[in-house]
Amino acid sequence: MPSLKDLAKECGVSVATVSKALNDQPDIAAATRERIRAAARRMGYLPNAAARALKTNRTYNLGVLFVDERQSGLTHEYFSAVLDSFKVEAEKRGYDITFINHNISGRSMTYLEHCHYRSVDGVVIACVNFYDPQVVELVNSDVPVVTIDHVFNNRMAVLSDNVAGLKALVKQAWACGHRRIAFIHGEKTSVTENRIAGFYQACEELGLEIPEEYVRDGVYHDVERCAEETRALLALPQRPTCIIFPDDFSALGGYNALAEAGLSIPDDISVMGYDGIYLSRVVNPSLVTYQQNTAALGQTAADKLIELIEHPRVTLPEQIRVSGRLLLGRSVRSL
Repeated sequence: MPSLKDLAKECGVSVATVSKALNDQPDIAAATRERIRAAARRMGYLPNAAARALKTNRTYNLGVLFVDERQSGLTHEYFSAVLDSFKVEAEKRGYDITFINHNISGRSMTYLEHCHYRSVDGVVIACVNFYDPQVVELVNSDVPVVTIDHVFNNRMAVLSDNVAGLKALVKQAWACGHRRIAFIHGEKTSVTENRIAGFYQACEELGLEIPEEYVRDGVYHDVERCAEETRALLALPQRPTCIIFPDDFSALGGYNALAEAGLSIPDDISVMGYDGIYLSRVVNPSLVTYQQNTAALGQTAADKLIELIEHPRVTLPEQIRVSGRLLLGRSVRSL
Protein backbone atom coordinates (compact mmCIF):
# COMPACT_ATOMS: atom_id res chain seq x y z
CA MET A 1 0.00 0.00 0.00
CA PRO A 2 1.45 3.43 -0.93
CA SER A 3 2.59 5.77 1.84
CA LEU A 4 2.56 9.55 2.23
CA LYS A 5 6.15 9.56 1.03
CA ASP A 6 5.15 7.66 -2.13
CA LEU A 7 2.40 10.18 -2.80
CA ALA A 8 4.77 13.09 -2.21
CA LYS A 9 7.30 11.62 -4.65
CA GLU A 10 4.62 10.97 -7.27
CA CYS A 11 3.33 14.55 -7.06
CA GLY A 12 6.70 16.25 -6.63
CA VAL A 13 5.73 17.93 -3.36
CA SER A 14 6.64 17.58 0.31
CA VAL A 15 5.05 15.09 2.70
CA ALA A 16 3.62 18.06 4.62
CA THR A 17 1.87 19.33 1.49
CA VAL A 18 0.37 15.89 0.85
CA SER A 19 -0.91 15.74 4.43
CA LYS A 20 -2.47 19.20 4.14
CA ALA A 21 -4.19 18.29 0.87
CA LEU A 22 -5.66 15.06 2.25
CA ASN A 23 -6.84 16.80 5.43
CA ASP A 24 -8.46 19.67 3.45
CA GLN A 25 -6.34 22.38 5.03
CA PRO A 26 -6.76 25.80 3.38
CA ASP A 27 -3.14 26.94 3.01
CA ILE A 28 -2.41 25.16 -0.30
CA ALA A 29 -3.66 25.89 -3.80
CA ALA A 30 -6.90 24.22 -4.86
CA ALA A 31 -5.25 22.82 -8.00
CA THR A 32 -2.46 21.23 -5.93
CA ARG A 33 -4.98 19.76 -3.50
CA GLU A 34 -7.00 18.17 -6.30
CA ARG A 35 -3.86 16.85 -8.05
CA ILE A 36 -2.73 15.14 -4.84
CA ARG A 37 -6.16 13.69 -4.14
CA ALA A 38 -6.42 12.38 -7.70
CA ALA A 39 -3.03 10.69 -7.27
CA ALA A 40 -4.18 9.19 -3.96
CA ARG A 41 -7.26 7.70 -5.62
CA ARG A 42 -5.22 6.41 -8.55
CA MET A 43 -2.58 4.81 -6.33
CA GLY A 44 -5.13 3.38 -3.87
CA TYR A 45 -3.79 5.32 -0.89
CA LEU A 46 -5.60 4.83 2.41
CA PRO A 47 -4.65 6.73 5.58
CA ASN A 48 -3.31 4.71 8.49
CA ALA A 49 -6.11 4.55 11.08
CA ALA A 50 -3.81 4.66 14.10
CA ALA A 51 -1.85 7.62 12.72
CA ARG A 52 -5.05 9.48 11.84
CA ALA A 53 -6.41 8.87 15.35
CA LEU A 54 -3.27 10.34 16.90
CA LYS A 55 -3.42 13.38 14.65
CA THR A 56 -7.14 14.13 14.98
CA ASN A 57 -7.85 12.68 18.43
CA ARG A 58 -10.67 10.69 16.81
CA THR A 59 -10.97 6.99 15.96
CA TYR A 60 -13.50 7.46 13.13
CA ASN A 61 -15.51 4.69 14.72
CA LEU A 62 -19.25 5.06 15.49
CA GLY A 63 -21.08 2.88 17.97
CA VAL A 64 -24.53 1.44 17.30
CA LEU A 65 -26.66 0.46 20.30
CA PHE A 66 -29.42 -1.82 19.05
CA VAL A 67 -31.16 -4.19 21.47
CA ASP A 68 -34.33 -5.77 20.08
CA GLU A 69 -36.35 -7.32 22.91
CA ARG A 70 -38.49 -9.18 20.36
CA GLN A 71 -35.33 -11.07 19.34
CA SER A 72 -35.89 -10.42 15.63
CA GLY A 73 -32.49 -8.72 15.43
CA LEU A 74 -31.44 -7.36 12.07
CA THR A 75 -34.22 -9.33 10.38
CA HIS A 76 -36.53 -6.58 11.68
CA GLU A 77 -37.07 -4.93 8.31
CA TYR A 78 -37.76 -1.41 9.58
CA PHE A 79 -34.75 -1.13 11.89
CA SER A 80 -32.42 -3.01 9.55
CA ALA A 81 -33.28 -0.50 6.81
CA VAL A 82 -32.65 2.47 9.13
CA LEU A 83 -29.30 1.06 10.29
CA ASP A 84 -28.25 0.18 6.76
CA SER A 85 -28.85 3.78 5.70
CA PHE A 86 -26.91 4.95 8.78
CA LYS A 87 -24.01 2.63 7.86
CA VAL A 88 -23.90 3.76 4.23
CA GLU A 89 -23.78 7.44 5.16
CA ALA A 90 -21.21 6.89 7.94
CA GLU A 91 -18.90 4.94 5.62
CA LYS A 92 -19.28 7.61 2.96
CA ARG A 93 -18.00 10.10 5.56
CA GLY A 94 -15.02 7.88 6.45
CA TYR A 95 -16.36 6.24 9.63
CA ASP A 96 -16.53 2.57 10.65
CA ILE A 97 -19.33 0.94 12.68
CA THR A 98 -19.14 -1.04 15.94
CA PHE A 99 -22.13 -2.62 17.68
CA ILE A 100 -22.24 -1.85 21.40
CA ASN A 101 -23.19 -4.64 23.83
CA HIS A 102 -22.81 -5.95 27.37
CA ASN A 103 -20.11 -8.56 26.91
CA ILE A 104 -16.56 -8.71 25.54
CA SER A 105 -14.89 -12.13 25.64
CA GLY A 106 -17.21 -13.21 28.46
CA ARG A 107 -16.60 -10.09 30.54
CA SER A 108 -19.67 -8.09 31.48
CA MET A 109 -19.50 -4.32 31.08
CA THR A 110 -21.91 -1.41 30.80
CA TYR A 111 -22.75 0.21 27.48
CA LEU A 112 -20.65 3.23 28.44
CA GLU A 113 -17.69 1.02 29.40
CA HIS A 114 -17.92 -0.73 26.03
CA CYS A 115 -17.96 2.64 24.26
CA HIS A 116 -14.77 3.62 26.10
CA TYR A 117 -13.25 0.17 25.48
CA ARG A 118 -13.83 0.53 21.73
CA SER A 119 -12.97 4.26 21.78
CA VAL A 120 -15.98 5.16 19.66
CA ASP A 121 -16.34 8.82 18.71
CA GLY A 122 -20.12 8.76 19.18
CA VAL A 123 -23.14 6.45 19.38
CA VAL A 124 -26.51 6.14 17.66
CA ILE A 125 -29.15 4.53 19.89
CA ALA A 126 -32.08 2.68 18.32
CA CYS A 127 -34.57 0.04 19.42
CA VAL A 128 -33.61 -0.27 23.09
CA ASN A 129 -35.32 0.17 26.41
CA PHE A 130 -34.57 3.89 26.66
CA TYR A 131 -35.37 3.78 30.39
CA ASP A 132 -32.64 1.21 31.08
CA PRO A 133 -30.24 2.83 33.62
CA GLN A 134 -27.29 1.86 31.42
CA VAL A 135 -28.82 3.65 28.43
CA VAL A 136 -29.51 6.71 30.59
CA GLU A 137 -25.90 6.59 31.85
CA LEU A 138 -24.60 6.56 28.27
CA VAL A 139 -26.88 9.42 27.20
CA ASN A 140 -25.76 11.54 30.15
CA SER A 141 -22.05 10.86 29.55
CA ASP A 142 -19.54 12.88 27.50
CA VAL A 143 -19.99 10.55 24.50
CA PRO A 144 -21.84 12.27 21.60
CA VAL A 145 -25.21 10.55 21.18
CA VAL A 146 -28.07 10.61 18.67
CA THR A 147 -31.27 8.74 19.52
CA ILE A 148 -33.75 7.43 16.97
CA ASP A 149 -37.46 7.70 17.84
CA HIS A 150 -36.90 8.81 21.44
CA VAL A 151 -36.23 12.20 23.02
CA PHE A 152 -33.88 12.87 25.93
CA ASN A 153 -33.59 16.35 27.37
CA ASN A 154 -30.90 18.40 25.62
CA ARG A 155 -29.80 15.55 23.33
CA MET A 156 -29.95 15.14 19.56
CA ALA A 157 -32.89 13.04 18.33
CA VAL A 158 -34.10 11.94 14.90
CA LEU A 159 -37.78 11.04 14.92
CA SER A 160 -40.20 9.48 12.50
CA ASP A 161 -43.33 11.65 12.51
CA ASN A 162 -45.61 9.11 14.16
CA VAL A 163 -48.32 11.64 14.97
CA ALA A 164 -48.68 12.55 11.30
CA GLY A 165 -48.56 8.87 10.33
CA LEU A 166 -51.56 7.86 12.42
CA LYS A 167 -53.49 10.97 11.43
CA ALA A 168 -52.95 10.09 7.76
CA LEU A 169 -54.28 6.56 8.29
CA VAL A 170 -57.36 7.67 10.24
CA LYS A 171 -58.20 10.35 7.71
CA GLN A 172 -57.82 7.88 4.84
CA ALA A 173 -60.21 5.47 6.56
CA TRP A 174 -62.64 8.32 7.20
CA ALA A 175 -62.43 9.41 3.55
CA CYS A 176 -63.44 5.86 2.59
CA GLY A 177 -66.57 6.19 4.72
CA HIS A 178 -65.43 4.43 7.92
CA ARG A 179 -66.69 5.81 11.23
CA ARG A 180 -65.98 2.82 13.50
CA ILE A 181 -62.17 2.74 13.45
CA ALA A 182 -60.18 0.63 15.93
CA PHE A 183 -56.49 0.90 16.75
CA ILE A 184 -54.29 -1.90 18.10
CA HIS A 185 -51.11 -0.14 19.23
CA GLY A 186 -47.72 -1.38 20.40
CA GLU A 187 -46.28 -1.57 23.91
CA LYS A 188 -45.65 1.58 25.96
CA THR A 189 -42.90 3.61 24.29
CA SER A 190 -42.59 7.21 23.14
CA VAL A 191 -43.38 5.97 19.61
CA THR A 192 -46.63 4.44 20.86
CA GLU A 193 -47.54 7.57 22.82
CA ASN A 194 -47.12 9.67 19.68
CA ARG A 195 -49.18 7.29 17.58
CA ILE A 196 -52.00 7.19 20.14
CA ALA A 197 -51.95 11.00 20.24
CA GLY A 198 -52.12 11.13 16.44
CA PHE A 199 -55.03 8.69 16.44
CA TYR A 200 -57.10 10.71 18.92
CA GLN A 201 -56.16 14.04 17.33
CA ALA A 202 -57.43 12.86 13.96
CA CYS A 203 -60.62 11.47 15.49
CA GLU A 204 -61.27 14.75 17.28
CA GLU A 205 -60.68 16.79 14.13
CA LEU A 206 -63.11 14.56 12.22
CA GLY A 207 -65.72 14.51 15.00
CA LEU A 208 -65.42 10.75 15.56
CA GLU A 209 -66.43 9.25 18.91
CA ILE A 210 -64.22 6.22 19.55
CA PRO A 211 -65.29 3.68 22.21
CA GLU A 212 -62.53 2.85 24.71
CA GLU A 213 -62.69 -0.83 23.78
CA TYR A 214 -61.68 0.08 20.19
CA VAL A 215 -58.18 1.09 21.35
CA ARG A 216 -56.26 -2.09 22.28
CA ASP A 217 -52.89 -2.71 23.95
CA GLY A 218 -50.84 -4.81 21.55
CA VAL A 219 -47.14 -5.55 21.02
CA TYR A 220 -44.99 -4.56 18.07
CA HIS A 221 -43.83 -7.32 15.75
CA ASP A 222 -45.96 -9.93 17.56
CA VAL A 223 -48.29 -11.88 15.26
CA GLU A 224 -49.97 -13.90 18.03
CA ARG A 225 -50.75 -10.88 20.21
CA CYS A 226 -52.19 -9.04 17.21
CA ALA A 227 -54.40 -12.02 16.40
CA GLU A 228 -55.60 -12.11 20.02
CA GLU A 229 -56.54 -8.43 20.05
CA THR A 230 -58.26 -8.77 16.66
CA ARG A 231 -60.44 -11.57 18.06
CA ALA A 232 -61.35 -9.31 21.01
CA LEU A 233 -62.49 -6.60 18.61
CA LEU A 234 -64.58 -9.07 16.62
CA ALA A 235 -66.29 -10.22 19.83
CA LEU A 236 -67.64 -6.72 20.59
CA PRO A 237 -71.41 -6.17 20.20
CA GLN A 238 -70.64 -3.59 17.51
CA ARG A 239 -67.35 -4.46 15.87
CA PRO A 240 -65.28 -1.86 14.00
CA THR A 241 -65.41 -1.58 10.24
CA CYS A 242 -61.67 -0.78 10.03
CA ILE A 243 -58.72 -1.89 12.20
CA ILE A 244 -55.32 -0.20 12.27
CA PHE A 245 -52.61 -2.69 13.28
CA PRO A 246 -49.38 -1.86 15.20
CA ASP A 247 -47.10 -2.62 12.22
CA ASP A 248 -47.15 -4.45 8.91
CA PHE A 249 -45.56 -7.63 10.29
CA SER A 250 -47.93 -8.04 13.23
CA ALA A 251 -50.80 -7.37 10.81
CA LEU A 252 -50.30 -10.97 9.67
CA GLY A 253 -51.88 -12.01 12.97
CA GLY A 254 -54.89 -9.85 12.16
CA TYR A 255 -55.15 -11.33 8.68
CA ASN A 256 -55.09 -14.85 10.18
CA ALA A 257 -57.68 -14.06 12.88
CA LEU A 258 -60.05 -12.53 10.34
CA ALA A 259 -59.67 -15.53 8.02
CA GLU A 260 -60.37 -17.91 10.92
CA ALA A 261 -63.57 -15.95 11.63
CA GLY A 262 -64.64 -16.43 8.01
CA LEU A 263 -64.29 -12.72 7.24
CA SER A 264 -62.95 -11.35 3.97
CA ILE A 265 -60.63 -8.34 3.68
CA PRO A 266 -61.84 -5.74 2.69
CA ASP A 267 -65.37 -6.91 1.85
CA ASP A 268 -66.31 -7.70 5.46
CA ILE A 269 -63.78 -5.61 7.35
CA SER A 270 -61.00 -3.19 6.37
CA VAL A 271 -57.46 -3.17 7.81
CA MET A 272 -54.40 -0.91 7.83
CA GLY A 273 -50.77 -1.34 8.85
CA TYR A 274 -47.74 0.79 9.67
CA ASP A 275 -44.11 0.93 8.43
CA GLY A 276 -44.54 0.29 4.70
CA ILE A 277 -42.16 -2.69 4.58
CA TYR A 278 -41.97 -4.99 1.55
CA LEU A 279 -44.37 -7.45 3.19
CA SER A 280 -47.19 -4.91 2.96
CA ARG A 281 -46.98 -5.02 -0.84
CA VAL A 282 -47.03 -8.82 -1.21
CA VAL A 283 -49.74 -9.88 1.28
CA ASN A 284 -53.16 -10.47 -0.23
CA PRO A 285 -54.86 -8.07 -0.31
CA SER A 286 -52.05 -5.51 -0.32
CA LEU A 287 -52.04 -3.46 2.87
CA VAL A 288 -52.93 0.21 3.17
CA THR A 289 -50.10 1.44 5.38
CA TYR A 290 -47.91 4.39 6.33
CA GLN A 291 -44.37 4.02 5.04
CA GLN A 292 -41.65 5.41 7.29
CA ASN A 293 -38.71 7.04 5.47
CA THR A 294 -35.97 4.70 6.68
CA ALA A 295 -33.38 6.08 4.25
CA ALA A 296 -33.80 9.64 5.55
CA LEU A 297 -33.90 8.51 9.20
CA GLY A 298 -30.60 6.63 8.98
CA GLN A 299 -28.81 9.22 6.87
CA THR A 300 -29.95 12.10 9.10
CA ALA A 301 -28.86 10.24 12.24
CA ALA A 302 -25.38 9.69 10.77
CA ASP A 303 -25.10 13.31 9.59
CA LYS A 304 -26.12 14.72 12.96
CA LEU A 305 -23.87 12.38 14.95
CA ILE A 306 -20.86 13.31 12.81
CA GLU A 307 -21.72 17.02 13.22
CA LEU A 308 -21.69 16.54 17.00
CA ILE A 309 -18.30 14.82 16.78
CA GLU A 310 -16.57 17.14 14.31
CA HIS A 311 -18.15 20.47 15.34
CA PRO A 312 -19.10 20.08 19.01
CA ARG A 313 -18.95 23.78 19.85
CA VAL A 314 -21.39 24.94 17.19
CA THR A 315 -23.78 21.96 16.88
CA LEU A 316 -26.85 22.36 19.07
CA PRO A 317 -29.05 19.42 20.12
CA GLU A 318 -32.32 19.39 18.20
CA GLN A 319 -35.28 17.18 17.44
CA ILE A 320 -35.58 16.42 13.74
CA ARG A 321 -38.84 14.91 12.50
CA VAL A 322 -38.82 12.87 9.31
CA SER A 323 -42.07 12.51 7.39
CA GLY A 324 -43.21 9.35 5.65
CA ARG A 325 -46.02 8.75 3.16
CA LEU A 326 -49.32 6.92 2.90
CA LEU A 327 -49.19 3.78 0.75
CA LEU A 328 -52.53 2.76 -0.74
CA GLY A 329 -53.44 -0.89 -1.16
CA ARG A 330 -56.55 -3.04 -1.47
CA SER A 331 -57.19 -3.71 2.23
CA VAL A 332 -59.66 -0.83 2.78
CA ARG A 333 -63.14 -0.83 1.30
CA SER A 334 -65.06 2.33 0.43
CA LEU A 335 -68.38 2.21 2.25
